[in-house]
Amino acid sequence: MKTQKVTIHTLRQMKERGDKIAMLTAYDATFARLLDEAGADVLLVGDSLGMVVQGHDTTLPVTLEEVAYHCRAVARGARRAHVVGDMPFMTYQSSIETGMTNAGMLMKQGACHSVKLEGGAVHAELVHRLVGAGIPVMGHIGLTPQSFHQFGGFKVQGREAGGRERLLADARTLEEAGAYAIVLEAIPADIAREITAALSVPTIGIGAGTGCDGQVLVSYDMLGMDESFKPRFVRRYETLGARIQDAVKHYVADVRAGAFPSDAESFSVAENKATPSKIEPALYSTPGKK
Repeated sequence: MKTQKVTIHTLRQMKERGDKIAMLTAYDATFARLLDEAGADVLLVGDSLGMVVQGHDTTLPVTLEEVAYHCRAVARGARRAHVVGDMPFMTYQSSIETGMTNAGMLMKQGACHSVKLEGGAVHAELVHRLVGAGIPVMGHIGLTPQSFHQFGGFKVQGREAGGRERLLADARTLEEAGAYAIVLEAIPADIAREITAALSVPTIGIGAGTGCDGQVLVSYDMLGMDESFKPRFVRRYETLGARIQDAVKHYVADVRAGAFPSDAESFSVAENKATPSKIEPALYSTPGKK
């Protein structure tokens, strides 16, 4: 049975039906395959890779080429999920022409299905132009990590005077410009609920309460890959960091004790000579291929 791909139209229909959208970040083919097979609707190749993969303190150093590289890997691993590529810092802010060129490059070389860019009404014209050129755009308002220094850190947005009105205006402007969905990050739940009700396109929340049409988390965070990082809005569904370390400790101990590999995990000339007519089985199979 052929897998039904999730498209921007699928996501719109999910909002209309009241079906929640599950979105997670992915950075490689293996994770993409696992998340896709587990039912994730959208895989975001976020510039968060700068922090969780590359080890930076912010997302700012990530380049367009790096995002495209990870997008290609994720696109190869995903079968059903919609794949979104993040537009890194200063790949679209300087001019509409620059944004058009770089978004096109990310779609062509990254094999993603759409792009995501941070910011509200200030980027409405770029969103309009991209959509007109056939590039679907996911918006992102509230806490926009690329504006880390301007915000003075990772802080909740919308609490200041006029904050509610500004966020609502940004969301409406992005929708009018053609954005097919909008991420609402780190804003009060009541504001996110109001924005969601005011829009016909889906909202995806992260630290924005349950009133959004869907939710997104960094996969490394929800899987507990880093015990030292635990924002309030993250729910850990696993403690893989500790489990991975435990597995590695057992492996190291077995290697040092000479307990790995065993005879069953080794090869010999004798066993091949015993069945000379038998075709040697392949050592490796391709993950995800049925």
